[in-house]
Amino acid sequence: MSPSQKAKRYARTVVEEKIPAGLYVRLACQRFLDDLKRKDWNYRFDEERADRIVNFMELLPHIKGKWAAKRELLKLQPWQCFIECNLFGWVDKRTGLRRFRECYEEEPRKNGKSSRLAGRGLYLFCADGESGAEVYSGATTEKQAHEIFRPAWMMAQRSRGLCDRFGIDLAGNAKNPGTMFVMEDMSRFETLIGKPGDGASPHAALIDEYHEHDSDQMVSAMNTGMGAREQPLLSIITTAGTNLGSSCFEKRKELTRILDKSAIDETIFGIIYHLDEGDAWDNPENLIKANPNYNISVFGEFLEAQLRAARRSASVQNAFRTKHLNEWVGAKTAWMNMLAWHRQEKPLRMEDFRGCPCFIAADLSSKKDVTAVNATFLRDQKFYSFSKFFVPESAVEENDKYREFVTAGCLEVTDGSMIDHARIEDYIAELNTLASVVDNAFDEWQADYLMVRLMEKKMKVVKFPFNTRNISEPMKQMEALILSGRYFHDGNPMMTWMMGNVAAKLDIRGNIFPNKERPNDPRCKIDGPAAALMALGRALAVPAPEKKYQMIIL
Repeated sequence: MSPSQKAKRYARTVVEEKIPAGLYVRLACQRFLDDLKRKDWNYRFDEERADRIVNFMELLPHIKGKWAAKRELLKLQPWQCFIECNLFGWVDKRTGLRRFRECYEEEPRKNGKSSRLAGRGLYLFCADGESGAEVYSGATTEKQAHEIFRPAWMMAQRSRGLCDRFGIDLAGNAKNPGTMFVMEDMSRFETLIGKPGDGASPHAALIDEYHEHDSDQMVSAMNTGMGAREQPLLSIITTAGTNLGSSCFEKRKELTRILDKSAIDETIFGIIYHLDEGDAWDNPENLIKANPNYNISVFGEFLEAQLRAARRSASVQNAFRTKHLNEWVGAKTAWMNMLAWHRQEKPLRMEDFRGCPCFIAADLSSKKDVTAVNATFLRDQKFYSFSKFFVPESAVEENDKYREFVTAGCLEVTDGSMIDHARIEDYIAELNTLASVVDNAFDEWQADYLMVRLMEKKMKVVKFPFNTRNISEPMKQMEALILSGRYFHDGNPMMTWMMGNVAAKLDIRGNIFPNKERPNDPRCKIDGPAAALMALGRALAVPAPEKKYQMIIL
């Protein structure tokens, strides 16, 4: 059976539920089968090209474990054939160039990703017909970048026929592998670590463990550098992580929307091996759904031993669920169920809430950082939250994450090196003219001047000390409202990032208070959730609009 036939058979058996698989595996397989039936569109499936990549990879040697000891060659499993045949088999009918320019794969550890991605990298480097190809193995650390590059280097070193056929020259040694070159056209395959410059013109990039990246800078640099290539390929492969406000999770969301057909992009392929919602994480029978190489490269006995340890220890549980079940579990001491938070995202418009009680709260920054303003509306016993963020331009220059949010249009920059409270005053005043605002809440910190200014404009101002007494109940209520589907938000990416940074501090009386997940990290911000909690606190405390303008001190 050819690799492309194995790919088709795998897709059919998954869709027919003859193989245990999660939702996004089933959707990826259904997409493939549906595409094969399409007639009047731009792409076709070229079985010869699909088979070629797998046949190439299966001529490469194993370099680890019992397979290397026996001098065995790679043998791709049907699920691996499915991925590679998709990436390399779909071509444009008019040009013959590859359909997919980007790939996002999420799979747990020990499922053979390093060997497979090493083989893919070697093919793109020397056998893809790209003159002067530049292929990069990218990660945040040298060690991680070598997780794919070192196996590729060692495969080439042990494949004299491969090196002779394509004229590959290897720098370095097995302990410290260096750049690989094709001397005839100076194609090269090398590592890329940390923040890349602007000079690269990649034909392909293999980005490993994207969930560990603080920003999308490497992915963005690779994407923009590919403009001069006819059929580039950006491959992102990762396990799940803990930061649901990260660039990686945003990329995951993008893929899930493509797979469930709420978004269309014919140039992005992806697959996510995971448990379905409702699957018990501690049921051994579910291990195979998240681990496609179960009992091949990752053994059932090992996973079940790890599962037993996770049952015994909460500190082990999160690591097991992220690394072996591909479950995004949020912060290690997370307060919010971030998957539920994402479910409550809606394309909200403030004008749809005219006449509804509105509660505004602001978490004012020190003069050189982010200020958050939240407007929460109450309608039919449900809450609808809008977030707005401001930052001085000097802070943006020093923070990659802020630049990312500015580009996305969800962070407004004010001139100068200090936050412009006049701009925040204007925004809150504008909200008070557009909505039926009940009150405007502020913590006393940094707020006295702004509160006086708003009172002079006849707006109702409330002091809301940000302490456990005032915040514990709103925290508990917000969590319950989100889980019950009664709290919605506008999907602001910066708010989601901050929500993923919130850890819950519990005291002996059962009160909770929001802390930063990484309190010593200046990049870990929770200003948006703080403002939203204050607004909800006021909404819970004031059930009906009041007519008098006054200052209320809690």
